[in-house]
Formats: sequence, C-alpha cells, structure tokens
Amino acid sequence: MKLFRVTFLLAWVTLLGPVSKGWALAETPVIDSLNQRVRTLVEQQHWKAAAQVSERIGSLYHQQYGYNQYTIEAYFNSLTYYHRVGDSVGYYNVHILIGDYYTHDYFMQNHAEQYLKRALRFFERTKNTTKIIECHLDLANIIQNKEPIPKTLFTELRRTERLSEQTKQAYFQAYALNLLATTYSRTKQPDSARYFATRSLKMAREQNISWLIALNLFYLGITEQFKDRSEAAIQYYQKSYRIADSVNNVSMLRELTRHAAESYAHQDKYKEAYESLLQSLAYTQEFYYSEQTKSIRLQELDSQIKTLAVEKALVKEQSQHQRTINSMLVIGLFISIVGVGTLIYMRRQQKLIAQQQAVIAQQQIRELELKSLRAMMEGQEGERSRIARDLHDGLGIQLSRIKLFVEAHQEALPASVREPLNQFLDEACTETRLISNDLRPYALSTFGLIPALEDLTQKLNLVNQTNVIFEHYGETPVLSDEASVMLYRVIQELMNNALKHADANTITLQMMISEATALISVDDDGCGFAEPSRTGNGITNIQSRIDYLGGQVMWQSEAGKGTSVMISLPLKSSAT
Repeated sequence: MKLFRVTFLLAWVTLLGPVSKGWALAETPVIDSLNQRVRTLVEQQHWKAAAQVSERIGSLYHQQYGYNQYTIEAYFNSLTYYHRVGDSVGYYNVHILIGDYYTHDYFMQNHAEQYLKRALRFFERTKNTTKIIECHLDLANIIQNKEPIPKTLFTELRRTERLSEQTKQAYFQAYALNLLATTYSRTKQPDSARYFATRSLKMAREQNISWLIALNLFYLGITEQFKDRSEAAIQYYQKSYRIADSVNNVSMLRELTRHAAESYAHQDKYKEAYESLLQSLAYTQEFYYSEQTKSIRLQELDSQIKTLAVEKALVKEQSQHQRTINSMLVIGLFISIVGVGTLIYMRRQQKLIAQQQAVIAQQQIRELELKSLRAMMEGQEGERSRIARDLHDGLGIQLSRIKLFVEAHQEALPASVREPLNQFLDEACTETRLISNDLRPYALSTFGLIPALEDLTQKLNLVNQTNVIFEHYGETPVLSDEASVMLYRVIQELMNNALKHADANTITLQMMISEATALISVDDDGCGFAEPSRTGNGITNIQSRIDYLGGQVMWQSEAGKGTSVMISLPLKSSAT
C-alpha cells in the first residue's frame, strides 16, 4: 500500500486554529486593554514589561485568529523591546516563538530554521538545558521534512527524549516521542512508528495536550493503513478529525481528509473517497491561498526591509554628522585654496557613497520582493500539480475501473439501475478530469504553450455560446516551464473574465512572435467598461505575473465598445 507522505504542516500543530479569510481586526476587550497597556509602558520606557505584554498579546491573537499576521507583529514588537532593555533571555526566547510559528508554512521553513539556530547558539552558551531541548526538537521537526532524512536524526531524537526524561520535562518528552513516530512513518517503518506514537499518546493524554493527542491518533491511523487495515485507520482518522475540527485546525483537517480518501478507496467506498478528496482540496485552498497566510510571509520580508531601512538611516545620520564637520572645516579652511579643494572632493565622495548605498538598499528590497513572489507562485503551481496527480492517478483510475466493471456486467443490472449508474459514473469521471485539467493542463505539460492554448480554445467553444478564436504568427516562443505556466494562467484568466463579464459574441486571442518579443492580445466585442478595477484579485494576479516575467500589460476599453488587453513579453527574460 502506497503511503501518503506526511508533510511539514502536521509536525508542530500547536492549535493552529482557523485561517482568517478577511483582514478586519475585531479586538477583544482584553486585547484592546493590553495594547493600551503596551503604549503606556513604551511612553514610560518600561521596555521589559512592554515586551512581556506584547508576548501575551501575540498568544491571544493566535487563540482568536489562528495562523495570522497580528501574532507575528506582536512578537516582532516584543523582540524590539527586549533588545532595548538588553534582556537576551527574553530576546532569544521570542526567536523560538517566531521559529515555531513559521514552521506551519512550507515557504517560511528557512526563516524558521534561522531563528531557531540563533536561539540555540545563545542558550548553549548560557547552558539553559530546557531551552536547548526545545530548540533541538523544533529543528528536528524541520529536518525530518527534508529529503533525504539524515540518518543521525534518529539518534539525535532519542538522545533528546532521554534528556527530557532525565530533566523531568514531560511535555518535551511526549513531543520527542511523537517526532520519532513521524520520522519512522516517513521512512516506512510502521511498527516503530506505532510504538512511539502509542507512548506519546499516553503522555499527551496524561498532560491533556489536545494537539498532540490528535497528531498521535493520526499517525496510529497511518500505521493501520500500512497494514491494509483501512477500517481501523479510518476510526483513528475520525477521532483525530473531531479534535482538529473542534479548534478549526485547517492544516491538520486537510491531511486527515486526504489520508481518509486513500483508506476509503481501499475499501471500495469510492463515493466517500471522492468526497474526502474534495474536502482536502477545499482545506488546501483555505490555508495556502488565504490572505492571512500570505501576509505572514510578507511580514517577515517587511521585517528585513525595515532592518535595511534602519541601516540606511544610520548611514544617513553618519553622513549628517560628517556634513557638520565639513561645515566647520569650511570656516577654518576658507582662506586656503587647498582646503577648499579638499572639502569639495570630500563632499563629492560622500554624495557618491550615499547614492551607491541607496541603490544597494533598493536592489536588496527588490530581490526580497522577487523571492517572495517566486516562492508564492512556485508553491501555488506545485500544489496544483500534486493535487492534479492525486486526482488523476488515484481517484480517476478507481472511477475508470468501476466504469469498466459496470460495463462488463451490464446484463446483470436492472434497467432502472443501469442507466442512472452509468450516468453517475460518467459525470464523476468528467468532473474529476475537469478538476485535474484545470489544476494542471495536460496539453501544456505534454505539448507546450501553443497546443495548450489551442486545446483551451476548443474546450471553451464546446461549453460556451461565445465564439472563441485563436490565431498565432511566427515560431513557437522559447519559454521556460515556469514562464509557460505563468503565461498560460494569465491568458486563461483574461478569457474567463471576458466570458463571465463581457457578454461578448466573439473573443479573439492573438499571439505574434518575433526574435526578441512575444505580443499577446485578447480582444472581445462585449460591453466594455470605463476604467478597470485595480483592486480585484484577477487583475492583480495578471499584473504581478507579467511584472515577474519582465513584461508589460496595457488595458483599453470603452463602455459598449469591447475590451482589448495587450501583453508585451521579452523572450530572453522569460526564457531564463
């Protein structure tokens, strides 16, 4: 039996909570009171107390909103206040909190590792055993998601578990046992995984650690599925699901429904398997593409940008101080031609250095923005491809097998059952193919951009009354896989917008290729609009993808006269 890999999202689920889809911040009276308390403490320059209250605020935000930007913002404020008062223990303890928080999101793993390693180095110097154990476990949680898993990880986790037992740290001992179960599951050793998950579950129940209870039940279900005991696996998944659902733990619900679909399929319960897989897809959309999840990634980049801004301000302050000295030199050396010449030279050099530093700072900010955009886009496409493969290779194959079986036994079925059954199977197969193809178009990955666009045009003509025309001139553009996917998504978004909103009779897609440039236009004869909305997600996504590829987008539309969108894309930039 093929075991689904348990991803990083379940490794440290400290009651992740609901992922908020909105941005409205409705503070409770307690949070509002604590925020006012922080402002008062800052005004009085009581930095340590302000740092401790900020930590408390971060915890309350987490309880109320789950994985959210407000908690991270509170932790960053706490870092600042601890730094001002010189409290190194508090400062690096917040590093652990931030590192733990970032482990929820795959794209923040590198940042999480950096924060935890800085904290570990400090607590090793100060010989704080409890914090050393905590850092080692959190880093092991990150390492066990890497490929391949280091062989030394088992030894390190066993050593940390024994140290936790010796120092009577029952919480960390239970967590170490759970990480051992996780690692053995990932290396396909179900007996060892079951042993450690059972021990961890017992300790978690004794300490009433809800998230750890749910996680151990999940791994026990996986070990049952390893041995093809699907019914027992589903029972464990359901127990874990109830706990995760009670706290709206979206990331864990996503994994539970995905593994439940696998177990249902092994029991030939294809309807339940299909429903579970659709649930998993919905949870994936809710977590990965929520505004809150994206905002946390941007929060870390904003922190780095602010650090650069502080450094730039220090340089400016130093320059200002130097200019004051220069002014004094002007008075002292005014009568000296040599002095005047020297002063002019120094001021020119300072101006040049300041300009160079400003340019460097801008370049660093731009690089950080591009890295964030690349990570988000790669994550979206990677998750789309994985879900599409799961639908096609898993549920799609099972549905096809059912259809062949029914067709082979047509004569044995009553006429009143045969036709509805065939219709239901055809609809399920069609819907599965449509979902899979929308997530990762087969024609694009197999034949390239031009055939994929031709296939898209044909499909749109089949299901819509609007006439869709595709014309292309010149050689097939040489694009990287990443650029082809981005350009395909942009064109797909433009055509879908025209079909939904333009009320057009004809939509024309044209692609003109030269040696250095690709020109793409999408024109319709619909109702048009006075001014395109710049706040919608669709237009924002189109603009960000084309900007990333180094291209330009131009919109032209008038009410009643249709809409024309022109994209200019440099081929050398997009192909690299």
